[in-house]
This record gives sequence, C-alpha cells and structure tokens, in this order.
Amino acid sequence: MRCPACQYNGTRVVDSRPVDDNKEIRRRRECESCSFRFTTFEKIEETPLIVVKKEGSREEFTREKVLRGLIRACEKRPVPLDQLEELVMNIEKELRRVGNAEVRSEDVGEMVMDRLAKIDEVAYVRFASVYRQFKDITVFIDELKDIMLRQSHDK
Repeated sequence: MRCPACQYNGTRVVDSRPVDDNKEIRRRRECESCSFRFTTFEKIEETPLIVVKKEGSREEFTREKVLRGLIRACEKRPVPLDQLEELVMNIEKELRRVGNAEVRSEDVGEMVMDRLAKIDEVAYVRFASVYRQFKDITVFIDELKDIMLRQSHDK
C-alpha cells in the first residue's frame, strides 16, 4: 500500500476491524518511512449483475430500484420496511447464487411477485398490475381468481 503523504510503498497494519456487518474490513495503516497514519477499507468486489430488459436494453441490478417498486406497492399496507429490504436482499442472493452474469427482468419480476404474494395480497395485486401491465379488467379478474384459488389450497 502506497503512503498518501510521501508515496513510499511500504506500510504496516496497526489495527483491523470488521465494519458494515462484516462486509468490509477497516484497517489503520502506518507508513514505514514517514510514520503517517491513514485508514483503508477492504471489501469483496462482486461482479455486476446485469438485468436484461424486455426490449433488450441492459442495466445493472440495483436493490434500491426493486425496493422502490415494493414500497410503492405496499403503500398504506401493514408491511414493515425491513421485511421488504430482506425480500430484496434474498432475491439478490438467489440471483448471484445461480451464477449468471445476466438475468432477465421477467425473472426478477416473477421472483418479486412470488414472495410478495406470501407477504401481502393487496400489495401483490398492485405490483402485478404495474409489472404485468394488465390490458383490461378481465386479466385483472383472472389474477384475482388465481389468488383466491391459492388461498383455498393453503387452508
């Protein structure tokens, strides 16, 4: 590690400790030449996860974007934010575990809907109506019938 003060290429680690829920390590370093102390952070570099949209464009997967959609769907519903954050985190973990660098937006949307249906049915219908872009009321009614059918099987 190069010293930011004198540019000498030798430092020693004075202190190390985990930060950000053990996702990073904070290191205090000292230059072996001028004794200048500074802090560095070390974290795992994850490969970007690319979402391929319906029209073919590509963008990097962002938890925040998925979370915003969920928050909008759960507006005025008794769903805690931490539950939504956990849902998004689990989806990202599953996508990364599969190991593909690219994932279709349809697959992400289906994963969100599968999990959201188990949390709150009203939020699920809201999300599905935007995601699936219901063309008319009959498609919407069909979706509601599917929910009612699942409910009857769960009981």
